Amino acid sequence: MRWRSDLLSGLIAAGAGVAAGELLAAAARPGASPVLSVGAAVIDATPTPVKEFAVRTAGTADKPLLLTGIAILTALLAAALGIAARRRPLWGVLGFAAFGVAGAVAAVTRPGAESADVLPSALAGLLAAVALTALTALRPGTAPPAEAPTAAGHEPTAAGHEPDAAGHDLTTADHDPATPEHERTTATANLSGERSRRGFLTTATALSVGAVVAGGLTGLLRRRATSSLAESRAAVRLPAPAEPAPPLPPGTPPDFLTRNADFYRVDTALTVPRIDPADWRLRIHGMVRNPVTLSLDDLLRRRTVERFLTLTCVSNEVGGPYTGTARWLGVPLAALLDELGVDPGADQLVARGADGMTIGTPTRIVRDGRDAMLAVGMNGEPLPVTHGFPVRMLTPGLYGYAGSCKWITELELTTFAAYDAYWVERGWAAEGPAKTASRIDRPAPFTRLESGTNATISGVAWALHTGIASVEVQIDDGPWQAATVLPPPSDDTWVQWRLPWKPAPGGHTLRVRATDRAGAVQTDARATPFPDGATGRHTISVSAV
Repeated sequence: MRWRSDLLSGLIAAGAGVAAGELLAAAARPGASPVLSVGAAVIDATPTPVKEFAVRTAGTADKPLLLTGIAILTALLAAALGIAARRRPLWGVLGFAAFGVAGAVAAVTRPGAESADVLPSALAGLLAAVALTALTALRPGTAPPAEAPTAAGHEPTAAGHEPDAAGHDLTTADHDPATPEHERTTATANLSGERSRRGFLTTATALSVGAVVAGGLTGLLRRRATSSLAESRAAVRLPAPAEPAPPLPPGTPPDFLTRNADFYRVDTALTVPRIDPADWRLRIHGMVRNPVTLSLDDLLRRRTVERFLTLTCVSNEVGGPYTGTARWLGVPLAALLDELGVDPGADQLVARGADGMTIGTPTRIVRDGRDAMLAVGMNGEPLPVTHGFPVRMLTPGLYGYAGSCKWITELELTTFAAYDAYWVERGWAAEGPAKTASRIDRPAPFTRLESGTNATISGVAWALHTGIASVEVQIDDGPWQAATVLPPPSDDTWVQWRLPWKPAPGGHTLRVRATDRAGAVQTDARATPFPDGATGRHTISVSAV
């Protein structure tokens, strides 16, 4: 059926174009990838409720799902253009040109983009349009126009042969006068159709093979870049902290600290920025007397401190997983700003990351004595690439969207009136103090326990930069019972708590609440993460048999 070759033409043309664009980006400007540029534009344009649904439903799989969705949509549109191009070839050309323009605009409007970033998408659109035009001309069923008949109404004969008075060829070696005219026309059409099919298959195969080869080369270049970055990261030598973290209290369980590999990651970056530490620079400017640009060596020569800090994401649902605790090494941010001379009117510190993210943090919070830092180490090693290597910003007590910028490259002293950071533009609260929260980790929801035996209800709680005073558990509708709270190293981390329990047969409902050191009890009012963090008490159901 003709539509199958039409559909195939669109898919092959799109595949060839995208493969060429991705190869050029991988070789020259990875950040200008057509697919990733469009994906980033989609993320930026997605309404906040939809983003929250994606994070809540898909978790860290939201980005692969987005890229899969873009691939499926591109394939559907490419197939439609292939079908439309049979009757209106110009539609296919204009459609793929529009693809190229959309990708180029998305790439060149990203933060930190260069004018040359339009080239990968432009190449993708141009090659796809050319490929579709070629395939359309060769597709089976697209036969060339028949040759015009002679004045006598007969087709010209082979060279060197003369027709007789009746219009028949006098030589019968090649043509039988008795052969009907329509049969000779059919044979010519069949021969033309066969040649067209061969040409179509040859061209389609060449484009497909080229796309596969380009895809393989793109993967190779990306793997080499990843390997090179891993070597550069391994070569970074972290300084010994001038102020080491205090030892963890005796009896602290091993899972108090979150392993780097298990630490949550929530950001908008479709691909992790790959920053060579030798090329990294941090520009500090704006409402400051002495603007400066620092290299990584400059930063590592400064006084460093080591702290246990808990981070949590504003997207975290009640009882959610987006919380972790690590031992961080970094340069105190307040001391650095004091040296540069901050204008008293600068009430906002805007951090910018290599992924295009902007984070706005109240200047007074950075300078109020808490351990806000430019972190370079995590749990005794250089920052993992996925968590901001080579440098990220941390602000204890704030949700990540308001105080923690990964892959940081710029700090600007400004005002909240003058500038809205990324998430504030999208309706989130301008300041993001983390709310008191608690979570039941064991038993897991819907666990079947053995009745009459000793069990333990346990979990974590946090009131960052204020500290936890107590944790209580309610079993079914009974009284609140005080849990044992293990001492934390500081008020900037979560606490671990536990309560022994001997479950009776049947179903049970478990709830937890925390009280901070200021005496405020965690609210039971349910609220979604938007616009300033979720509230409510974590509640699970279990059973005992």
